[in-house]
Amino acid sequence: MSRDRVREQLRVWIDARTRHHLSDAHVQMARELGLNPKRLGKLDNHRQEPWKVPLPEFIERLYLKRFGKRRPDVVVSIEARARMEEDRKAWKGELRRRRAGKMSRAKANAG
Repeated sequence: MSRDRVREQLRVWIDARTRHHLSDAHVQMARELGLNPKRLGKLDNHRQEPWKVPLPEFIERLYLKRFGKRRPDVVVSIEARARMEEDRKAWKGELRRRRAGKMSRAKANAG
């Protein structure tokens, strides 16, 4: 999927993934935790703050604390998630068109 076709909400996560060197699993965990991708820079360790844990470890700790497991059961990349959303949207549109076609035929037969 081209980068231009990905929704803005997901594009922000793609940018955060590259900027902070996160894996798809870390991005998914951060999304499930409700973290803001624009604010990950505050949490990220820039090697200037030795007391901070690196961002991937921080996300893993939060995820373990909240969900009681180390990683999500199924990890889906942002691009794959965008593709699934696009496919689902197209499928729903097709269903609407079919229903609209049946409705117009039913009105024509009734009238």
